[in-house]
Amino acid sequence: MQEGDSVTPHTSTTVDKGDAGYDKALKNRHLQMIAIGGSIGTGLFLGTGGRLAQGGPGLAISYAVCGIFAFLMVRALGEMAIRRPSSGAFVSYAREFMGEKGAYATGWFFFLDWSVTVMADITAVALYLHYWTPLRAIPQWVLALIALGVVFTLNMLSVKMFGEAEFWFAAIKVAAIILFMIAAIWAIVTGARVGNYTAGLHNIAQHGGFFPAGLAPVFALTLGVIFAFGGTEMVGVAAGETKDASKILPKAINSMILRIFVFYVGSIILMALVLPYTAYSSNESPFVTFFTGIGIPYAGDIIQVIVLTAALSSLNAGLYSTGRTLRTLAVAGEAPNAAAKLNRHHVPSGGIAMTAALGLLGVALNAFLPDSAFEIVMNLAGIGIAGTWAMVLLAHTRFVSAVRRGKDNRPEYRMPGAPVTNYISLAFLLIVVLSNVTSESGRWTLALFALVAIAMVAGWYAVRNSIKPDLLDNVVPSDEGMRMMQTHDLYTGGTLGMLSTPYGFAPGADLSG
Repeated sequence: MQEGDSVTPHTSTTVDKGDAGYDKALKNRHLQMIAIGGSIGTGLFLGTGGRLAQGGPGLAISYAVCGIFAFLMVRALGEMAIRRPSSGAFVSYAREFMGEKGAYATGWFFFLDWSVTVMADITAVALYLHYWTPLRAIPQWVLALIALGVVFTLNMLSVKMFGEAEFWFAAIKVAAIILFMIAAIWAIVTGARVGNYTAGLHNIAQHGGFFPAGLAPVFALTLGVIFAFGGTEMVGVAAGETKDASKILPKAINSMILRIFVFYVGSIILMALVLPYTAYSSNESPFVTFFTGIGIPYAGDIIQVIVLTAALSSLNAGLYSTGRTLRTLAVAGEAPNAAAKLNRHHVPSGGIAMTAALGLLGVALNAFLPDSAFEIVMNLAGIGIAGTWAMVLLAHTRFVSAVRRGKDNRPEYRMPGAPVTNYISLAFLLIVVLSNVTSESGRWTLALFALVAIAMVAGWYAVRNSIKPDLLDNVVPSDEGMRMMQTHDLYTGGTLGMLSTPYGFAPGADLSG
């Protein structure tokens, strides 16, 4: 069977009570665009400018390497999602294969990632809006607050509303990148003038080559590159609210590696060819820098609007995914009970509201540290992303181990090379995080993460005795079990048969370790 063919999934008889109540309203076009939107975000449209200015054209290699590992992680997640689609996604899979400690760590790593990314996204929106002179009179923090309020409202309406918004946001992002690539190729072929320079290979050759500052800066910037790929895991969350996920998911994931190399690596190489790396800045989107430079009337304004929608798209996805993840944790007793609440639109309003409330910290950063807010939160989010990816890979490793012991079956759609590729990917992520010791800002990021890690450990000891260990039940047949879940009381034991899972904790298991 070739990749991309129709997939007959292994039908797991395990269901997660945390999935009860959701509305499976996402369609094929929504999932395809969520997969695209998740892998193209603020990290490309804003963060690339600053990273190019520091590392030079060699940054493209960093994007290529990180892109390969991002793809492997999503294939691992996709394999587990086809086996059992869940809106709890990696948290639910960690619970099944690694127990409640694994679910707790995975969920809070992911929450760290996206709650901080929300701060980065509202910062990006505010920076983009300050491109226009009349809006510079409005404080950056006010614009950040408005952006948070608009997207919060969108997410509270319905999952279909989220899907529609993300569909159009992602479509605009793709159109912007394609437009840039066409214009950049034209500029390179014709040697067109771009600002004070002309496009061509000389912008690399005459400005220090591919690694003008050596390999060390490119290596140190890798965590920021991981941040750029944050969101690729979103497709696993969305699978839980998608009709026919087992048929749609493989196509969405398989196309991701092509998008990574075309949109990310291709865009960075073109950026390095149309302008010297020194022409870019962390305060302006490189797309705007280019289109303003070629002198097309209002081109900079148009592209600025487009990259603004990209930031809103990432913010939209952040509130969506953290709301679902917090609900999965809350139903297990690992997060505040308020996060478990669904509103009348079948949306986890409690979890979304909690993330939005933390987004107000981002508003405060924009008020007190407007010049460095984006860089601060981007690096911390990168560690959260690396942690989430690592937990996905660990859960998948445990799953493959269970298959080898004859306790489960793998679907035909699989992560290639597992479990060897799991271990290689985990080693890469560890090296990326530890590479932060090479820079002052990186050391501050690690110090801040150490405080977060202490808080996570303290949180585990605070909630371990209140965790509900019966979140996963074996129900035969599983489709009937899913129907039963819709009416099951999430806060009591009882109606589903209470059989222990093959990998997680049985009801009443000791969670105090």
